[in-house]
Amino acid sequence: MSDRLAGIKDNLEKLQSRIDKACQEAKRSSTEITLIAVTKTYPADDVDLLKQLGIDDVGENKDQEASLKRTQVQADFNWHFIGQLQSNKAKSVVSYAHLIHSVDRPSLAKEIQKSAQGVEKKQAVLIQLDLDQSGPDPSRGGLWPTELMALAQQITDSSHLELKGLMSVAPLGENPADAFARLAVIRTDFLKAYPQASILSAGMSDDLEAAILHGATHLRIGSALLGERPKIG
Repeated sequence: MSDRLAGIKDNLEKLQSRIDKACQEAKRSSTEITLIAVTKTYPADDVDLLKQLGIDDVGENKDQEASLKRTQVQADFNWHFIGQLQSNKAKSVVSYAHLIHSVDRPSLAKEIQKSAQGVEKKQAVLIQLDLDQSGPDPSRGGLWPTELMALAQQITDSSHLELKGLMSVAPLGENPADAFARLAVIRTDFLKAYPQASILSAGMSDDLEAAILHGATHLRIGSALLGERPKIG
């Protein structure tokens, strides 16, 4: 076993211990949790190592990096697009994304629908919510919660989109537990209207425990699994 593989394996064991403990405290089963390895800035060789450790889901934030890395990776993965998505990149992302986490506006949903229809694909998507109580933060993406149901209906009415659930990021400078508690309330009402859209993508390396407590089903983990990110440029 290479030193790099051994290091990631050790990180994964520590991470799984955190997940198991958080699930126990939340009275949930750890089998409910899908771990998405966020591989942005990490090399394709690292991504391939994840397969040896039983990880099938990887996430990328930028289409340019994801498109290239996908051609360099040898193993098969479920590719998750988790970053802000420009409408002009929708066609590219649809060509490889198992799940798009960051749909946050009607125009983007329309463009993804058009791209998916062009390749006869039913594209699974999540609606990204902005939980910042001070107002929408365009730099981080996300839909204002009052607009959620309208976008959900648009996606549901789209022939080549499949609404799978919600995604959010804890706002900067706020206790993640407070933000995820608000998200859980929003999700409760959302599920009454869209019970099939049960995915909740929330929680990263520093706040996964709070996310699990408040219902997260998918965790987006980078540094806690793969270590300090390589410096770019």
